[in-house]
Amino acid sequence: MASRGTNRTRLLLVALLVTSLFFITLDLRGVSVVSSLRSTSANILAPVQRFGSDLLSPVGNFFSDISNLGRTRSKIEELERENKELQAQLILNEKVQGDLEQLKGVLDLAGKARLKVVSARVISKGGTATFSETFVIDQGSDSGIKRDMTVIASGGLVGVVKSTTSSSAVILLMSDPSFRVGVRVAGTQDMGILSGDGEGRYLLQMLSASGNIKVGDVILSRGSSGDSPFVPGVPVGTVKSVENTTGQLTKRASVQGFVDPNSVSVVSVVLKATASNPGDSLVPRAPAPAPTVTIYVTPTPSSEE
Repeated sequence: MASRGTNRTRLLLVALLVTSLFFITLDLRGVSVVSSLRSTSANILAPVQRFGSDLLSPVGNFFSDISNLGRTRSKIEELERENKELQAQLILNEKVQGDLEQLKGVLDLAGKARLKVVSARVISKGGTATFSETFVIDQGSDSGIKRDMTVIASGGLVGVVKSTTSSSAVILLMSDPSFRVGVRVAGTQDMGILSGDGEGRYLLQMLSASGNIKVGDVILSRGSSGDSPFVPGVPVGTVKSVENTTGQLTKRASVQGFVDPNSVSVVSVVLKATASNPGDSLVPRAPAPAPTVTIYVTPTPSSEE
């Protein structure tokens, strides 16, 4: 038994020695067996590795997307919030710019007429239990405003003060059906009564049968005794049509107001007229016509000349 085990050991040693000599011989001849085996193994395993990577990659991406989803949603919400804030700021800037332009316009009008005024912002629009067309402004009796004072905007007449509190006032608009104001046709002494007809339109009833009126005429406030409730010379509107009904003693006309009640945000209340009747000096000027440009074309000399 001992000799059999010894023989097997010897055979194993001889086999290992022969194998070693074989590899050494191949290596000396330039054949890299180890590298070939490694390359062969890599070629065999590469498809398996690619399959495993392709199989596991979507799973990894899925969990990565889940982890990023919360951050992405939060970023989108932040951008939407910033966008809304920018839009609100833009709207606010446009409103402030519009208010400043209206304030400048009404102060220019008051300056030309030499009127002492208190300017105010319109804080609400609507009707009351008594009137259907009103404004509420943010100035009241603490600023010297009283009932039956004239209210103007940059375009002209708006209405009249009907009631006040210490810090606010209700303005009856010209468009209210109960509104009445004495008016005059600019450039003449023809007078009439203007009444509200809603939506910035008014009806004019001339007082005299000889009163002449035509489309395009500018209508001004006639003024009241003691300048209350209306100061004179404030622009009211322009005549859009004249009724020619047979049998009428006096003419009637439709008037388009200079002031659009729906777009007014700043007004001025006239506390006092510091000068006499301004006459026609407040009549809005028509826009200047665009200049005519004449272009002269100089002919190009012929090459034959």
